[in-house]
This record gives sequence, structure tokens and C-alpha cells, in this order.
Amino acid sequence: MNKQELKAFLDEKYTQYNTLEFIDSDPVQIPHRYSLKEDKEIAGFLAATIAWGNRKMIINNSNKMMQLMGDSPYDFIMNFSSNDLKKLDGFVHRTFNAEDLKYFMTSLRNIYKNHGGLETVFAKHQAVDSIQGAISEFKKVFFELEHLQRTTKHVSDPLNNSAAKRINMMLRWFCRHDNNGVDLGIWDSVPTSILSCPLDVHSGNVARKLGILTRKQNDAKALKELDTKLRELDPNDPVKYDFALFGLGVFEGF
Repeated sequence: MNKQELKAFLDEKYTQYNTLEFIDSDPVQIPHRYSLKEDKEIAGFLAATIAWGNRKMIINNSNKMMQLMGDSPYDFIMNFSSNDLKKLDGFVHRTFNAEDLKYFMTSLRNIYKNHGGLETVFAKHQAVDSIQGAISEFKKVFFELEHLQRTTKHVSDPLNNSAAKRINMMLRWFCRHDNNGVDLGIWDSVPTSILSCPLDVHSGNVARKLGILTRKQNDAKALKELDTKLRELDPNDPVKYDFALFGLGVFEGF
């Protein structure tokens, strides 16, 4: 396919998969349940954090986290006691366990109390052409409190050559003003033009088959290569093609 044919094909697939039906089997449904911006942010961040593995398990365990917070994420974050944190004992999603979750609660409280909230942290460190440096800075802020070393693996750092799939997915949710109602569009301070595609095994394999990614590893270098190609197709909203790449890989076995 030439560039024009590729764009037409991916635009068609984007339209096909960027529908409300997409929400039914995707963790984006978790933040959709809330109306308060901060509830959406916290629910989305936690759901994205555990978004690897079986999708049904991801959604089930995200629901468990919401239940443990009394289905009021922001209120829980700002007001939990040590006894409230004990209620998290026993939670586990693959390698993410209760001790990790307790630190996440503590760190989120610090971010909302002392750093102006999640949006402020990301917006403060964004560059004109990339959000990846802001993800790295966010990790520094997130782990500025005393923490277990094991917990740091649950927040990716692009400057350590990570594709940071889960955080890039979360940023798509929060920053895209999606007329079809899938992405939340609750942040205005970060433009969609600097967002990156959530690169995983599915989107990576499809991108290689389409000839828009040559690097074999799904790492930060591959992400930069993919971003460059997608921004040629749509400079203002390149990350919309995540729907096309993901849909082709997961639903069509492309």
C-alpha cells in the first residue's frame, strides 16, 4: 500500500472500532462509570496500571480495586486511614499485589495534595512534540515517597527504553476528545498531537505487517518509529490509529 491507501485503510478501521461497543470488552469502561474528573483519573490510572494479561481478568480486578475504595476513588484517596489500607490486603493481579496498591494509594494522595493532581504533573513536563519525557518525570514524582523497590516496576519509564504501553493508553483515554464516546477527553492541557500509540504485541505485529514499523522489539525506539509514521497520517490525532491497529490484531487476527 502507498501512503494514501494506508491512510484510507487505517481510517476505515479506526471508524469501525472506535465505537461504544469497544468499551464493553475494554478497561476504559472502568473510568467511564464515574462523573467526577478525579474519580475518572484515579480509576483510569489504576485500571491502566494492571492492564496486561487476560482482558476479562483486568476488568474484574479493576472492579475489585474500585470496590475496595468504596466505589469512590477520589474520596478514598484523600481520606483513607491505616485501617482502610488494611482492607486492601489480599488483593493481587499477577505481580501487582496489595503492598503495591497501598503505595499507589499513598502516592496518589501526595500527588493530589501536593502536586495539583495527575493532569498538572503530566502537563508541567510535556514537550512540544512528545509526552514521553513527561511520563519519565511523572515516575519520579510518583516514587518520591518511601517505597518498596519492587513497586517501581509497575510504572514504566520511556527514558529506560520502555514503550510505556499502559500509561500511553491512559493518556489516550484522558486527552482524546472522542466524538464517539470511547475516550474520556477530560484533560485539555495536553494536546493529542504529542500522544503516543500504546505499543503492545498486537499493535506492534500489525504495524510491522503494514510496513509502518521495522524494529523488532516493542520498546521506546520502536514507539518513536511508529509515532513518526502515524503523525504523517494524522498530525493532530495520531493516536486514534490505536483503535485500528488493536482491532486488526485482537479482533481480526490480522
